[in-house]
Amino acid sequence: MNIEFEKVLKKAKEYREDMTKFLRDMIAIPSESAQEEKVVQRIKEEMEKIGFDKVQIDPMGNILGYIGKGKHVIAMDAHIDTVGIGDKELWEFDPYEGFEDDEVIGGRGASDQEGGMVSMVYAGKIIKDLGLEDDYTLVITGTIQEEDCDGLCWQYIINELELKPEFVVITEPTNLNIYRGQRGRMEIRVDTKGISCHGSAPERGDNAIFKMAPILNELRALHENLHVDSFLGKGSLTVSEIFFTSPSRCAVADGCTISIDRRLTWGETWEKALEEIRNLPAVKEAKAEVSMYNYERPSYTGLVYPTECYFPAWKIDEDQEACQTLVYAYENLFEEKPLVDKWTFSTNGVSIMGRYGIPCIGFGPGKEEEAHAPNEKTWKDHLVKSAAMYAVIPTIYVNKFKK
Repeated sequence: MNIEFEKVLKKAKEYREDMTKFLRDMIAIPSESAQEEKVVQRIKEEMEKIGFDKVQIDPMGNILGYIGKGKHVIAMDAHIDTVGIGDKELWEFDPYEGFEDDEVIGGRGASDQEGGMVSMVYAGKIIKDLGLEDDYTLVITGTIQEEDCDGLCWQYIINELELKPEFVVITEPTNLNIYRGQRGRMEIRVDTKGISCHGSAPERGDNAIFKMAPILNELRALHENLHVDSFLGKGSLTVSEIFFTSPSRCAVADGCTISIDRRLTWGETWEKALEEIRNLPAVKEAKAEVSMYNYERPSYTGLVYPTECYFPAWKIDEDQEACQTLVYAYENLFEEKPLVDKWTFSTNGVSIMGRYGIPCIGFGPGKEEEAHAPNEKTWKDHLVKSAAMYAVIPTIYVNKFKK
């Protein structure tokens, strides 16, 4: 293995302005979940300009760019959908026009997570420029609907395209740290039923909202006593939504539903998470129904790929090959030791590693706390360093761990 790390970093710096322009172009294209078509076309244009060996848009709408035709298949992933902008009054600049100065780029998607897409594409350029192709096939994926249903895109890629890499680099924001795991999550609903009647005589009915009230208190107490993992931390839950049905504002409610965002730490299962709620005294008393949501929203191509809203926790060991590949790359590029840690939020790794056991490792530009926040931004220096990292990872893996 003969990688000139200084030359790689120098080459990445040469593309700083190109990466800035590419990211600002993507930010300017609204691309919420199931509305990603135009940003996918912009990515395709950039991949083709750079000279990827193959560019494919699959029937779901994910874009896949290929470099090399070697034996070892390695993937790098960025979801290219974003959340909405929320209250525009909270933004100091237009979230789609964005802004930049000498150090940062602002706009919706800057950190979460179109910046990762930019650095991956320009890593391909660096590989081509410096002749870093080896016995590998690098697949760079721009995936859709992650904000709606994390990992659904990779369920499709693995099951339908039969793409099964040896490992996947997740380019969600890590503040240039290396992340080797995350908690999983579930979307749970609880329904109580009642009997409506005129609000002037509520004793004639059975109020479904009143039935829900003690359940809420017991859920808050359950949150405090969930399982703790030494690396991923504690499981958690919060009530995120509440709905009701009633004939009118002058009637007793005959239905009440809450949504629960349940975060699963290592060692917790979806079955156990549901049973913990079903066994609450107030749930039993109310004869409430506890279930898991399903996701069946069509992608922008019209394809529907149903799944249950269960997203497993995952982690890999620090001495695993994928993790060690990134540690080696980091130390040689930047001449310092990286922080190896974990995400607080969820990523496409819930499917790649959580469902299918394909090792994932995280390294990305931007900061986790910028995700979904007003005035979202990323750092130009992060784009450069990430592009350099992504460019050397495949060669290091093939030569250090597979020969």
